[in-house]
Amino acid sequence: MVEEQKNPDRKIKVLIVDDSAIVRKLLAEALATEADIEVVGTAPDPFVARDKILSLRPDVLTLDIEMPRMDGITFLKKLMRFHPMPVIVISSLGQASSKIALEALQCGAVDVLAKPGGPYSVGELKHDLPHKVRAAAHARLQHAPAAPLVAAPPPIKASFQPGNPSTIIAIGASTGGTEAIREVLMGLPAASPGIVVVQHIPPVFSTAFANRLNDLCRIQVKEAADGDRLTPGLALVAPGNFHMTLRKRGSEYSVAVQDGPRVCYQRPAVDVLFESVASAAGRDAVGALLTGMGADGAEGLLKMKRAGSKTIAQDEASCIVFGMPREAIRLGAVDHVLPLNRIAGELMARSAVPV
Repeated sequence: MVEEQKNPDRKIKVLIVDDSAIVRKLLAEALATEADIEVVGTAPDPFVARDKILSLRPDVLTLDIEMPRMDGITFLKKLMRFHPMPVIVISSLGQASSKIALEALQCGAVDVLAKPGGPYSVGELKHDLPHKVRAAAHARLQHAPAAPLVAAPPPIKASFQPGNPSTIIAIGASTGGTEAIREVLMGLPAASPGIVVVQHIPPVFSTAFANRLNDLCRIQVKEAADGDRLTPGLALVAPGNFHMTLRKRGSEYSVAVQDGPRVCYQRPAVDVLFESVASAAGRDAVGALLTGMGADGAEGLLKMKRAGSKTIAQDEASCIVFGMPREAIRLGAVDHVLPLNRIAGELMARSAVPV
């Protein structure tokens, strides 16, 4: 476990590991003007990084995936076994790289960020990297699963009648959320209500994330496209760098995927989704706010509760970062505070059609 910074004047020490001198320079420059963050060193490969970790004692590591002599996944597994610490994976935007980056999150990395280039600009890097470093510095490290994840987990034993097309589940998360969302969705039966999900994640990575969930879960999971209908047994994941909102026409739900200003420094933003769910679904919705840094989702969850929705927050002990759930609890937006392993069952219980 990584303790929260007890001395507010102490800078967060960062070590940058990347085989590209240009990328190392860009990452260092993105953090150079942050008063509370200090880049204490850089390394071109894991072997140099190993020695610098021991000598510099960084609080956070940024880690490239594709490197000479030892790849990032192999190094990450060794690091989490012998010297666990918060790691942010810095990956290119290709589909293959995105899948490997998601594997890194499964192996213990706390967050992922795209390398600058193409659709992801240096300006966005300077905006996003400091936020992710601060979140990582406050993260609790979780043990990665010893065995590979498999699809089709055992059925849930629950006393509910599935198939109410008017019921909606809305889920939001940030740091640590890819694995938290996976655990929740893998715990849901095939006949679950329609589900909308916002996870703070870069473009392209969101596609790989949705595809991975679709392979693992009993429900269908896909990255949302503008106009997609939401039906029972389907989860729609907001694409990276786009907001997603829920809308209702007659008895049918669909989603809108659109550009727009960042909300709570995020796009997609949980608040944007939750506020639309409050308006479109009201008493027919259940909202769950999971692990993440900051306050995104708290105001939206409060609007859902005021509209009659049932609301859930992940508890502190099971969160990688407790910021978002804590803020929602502080606002009085939460009906139930639960450990991660109980949230799927509670979502079903609160979505139940009495039998």
